[in-house]
Order: sequence, then structure tokens, then C-alpha cells
Amino acid sequence: MLVVEKPAGLLSVPGRLPENKNCLITRLQSDYPDALTVHRLDMATSGLMVFARGPEAHRALSKAFAERKVSKRYIAMVAGELTGEGEVDFPLITDWPNRPRQMVDHEIGKLSLTRWRVLESGEKRARVGLEPVTGRSHQLRVHMMAIGHPILGDAFYAPPEIERLSSRLLLHAERLSLPHPVNGGMLDFYSPAPF
Repeated sequence: MLVVEKPAGLLSVPGRLPENKNCLITRLQSDYPDALTVHRLDMATSGLMVFARGPEAHRALSKAFAERKVSKRYIAMVAGELTGEGEVDFPLITDWPNRPRQMVDHEIGKLSLTRWRVLESGEKRARVGLEPVTGRSHQLRVHMMAIGHPILGDAFYAPPEIERLSSRLLLHAERLSLPHPVNGGMLDFYSPAPF
């Protein structure tokens, strides 16, 4: 397997349009032709990603994700002062007219759970640790927006005045813990947030 730090602004996998072919998996496959995608990060999100080396490792790692044996922790800077810790369990669904945006839908949305804990707070912003228990698209971004604390620099979900507070989305995949695809031993990877 490969564990890499994805920079903000780079796609994890190729997009539909020709200008979106430059992505992390394509770059990795130029050096490691057997590299396979196991999970994704939003283009605007930076941080740790794991890629399988070959189909057997891909099956093992995909199974670990499906069985929730993988834990991830993100760091985000959010708008507003916030204290303590909590959970957000709003169900999410694709906002079809506005794809790729997602939205909260209490009737037909899919179960989504995010745990959050404030690390620092002050000056109308807070640094939070986020743990996605489920892995829905844009989950952390939508959940934080839905509780009134959008992530700074978020072009999709933050109001314009909050988006303008940063030139990039302040969301980083800081920690990744998962079982080794061959021997099952737990591995822990760490990448400090660049903000």
C-alpha cells in the first residue's frame, strides 16, 4: 500500500473533463502502476490518503473501510466560537440540481455521523478535530455548516464572507489508522495540518 499526503487543489481521481485528468492516482500510477484507489478526499481537502498496491491489497483495504475498521481524524478551522464536543447525525443526500453539492434531508437522506471536538476557540473561529464515523461525500463540510459553523474557505457551503476568510478550504486529513492489508496489524499515520 501507499500512504500519501494529498495537497489541497488536486483531485484524488480523474474528473470527466480533459482538464481534470491530472490527479493523485494518475501521478502515483506513473511510479507505481499497480496503485488502486481505496477512498477519496475532496479536491479542496488536503491530507492523508491510502492507496492499495494490487487487487489483493485493494480487497483487504476496501473491506476494512466497509467494516469501519479504519479511523480518520480531520482538522478544520470553522467560523464562530465553539466549545466542547458533540455529534452531528443529520442524514445526507446529493443535491441533484446543484451537484456535486450535498444537503441534509431528514426524509430520504442516508445515515451520516460526525463527531467533533474543539481544540482551540476564539476571535470568532474555532479549530476543531472532526471524526467522520460514516463516509458520505462532503459530510464534514455539510455537517459543520448545518450546525452554524461552516469551514473557512469553503466555496460550496460557507456564506461568501466566511469563504473569503481563507484562500483555501481549511480542512485537512490529519490522522489515518487502519489494519495492514497483509498481517492485520494496526498502523497509524499522522500529517500535521498546514494551518
